[in-house]
Amino acid sequence: MASTLVYKIVDADAWAQAERAGRFDGAPVDVADGYIHFSTAAQAPETAAKHFAGRTGLLLVAVETEALGEALRWEPSRGGALFPHLYAPLTLDAVRWSAPLPLGPDGAHAFPDAFGAGDAS
Repeated sequence: MASTLVYKIVDADAWAQAERAGRFDGAPVDVADGYIHFSTAAQAPETAAKHFAGRTGLLLVAVETEALGEALRWEPSRGGALFPHLYAPLTLDAVRWSAPLPLGPDGAHAFPDAFGAGDAS
């Protein structure tokens, strides 16, 4: 069975710190909300536009849902859509890949070629 992926948009400096620590405890908004926010492939472009518009220095991190266990919950958020929320630190063994998330010529974030393979809908 293919792995299912969810995505985290994160500041590259924060991710470098997570790699040194061996885990990601969340961005400030995650810490304030009590869980780490993720998006599906279908949700990630809107998340980037809504919460990260115009921001540079970002990474897109792909995470295997199976590795997150019961700490991953699908909960209603924007427009009632179910979003993946992790109620635990993100251990780096769950990460499939990370890639830069630069701004494209149109000002929107340009998602990497690997984006969308094995994603949760």
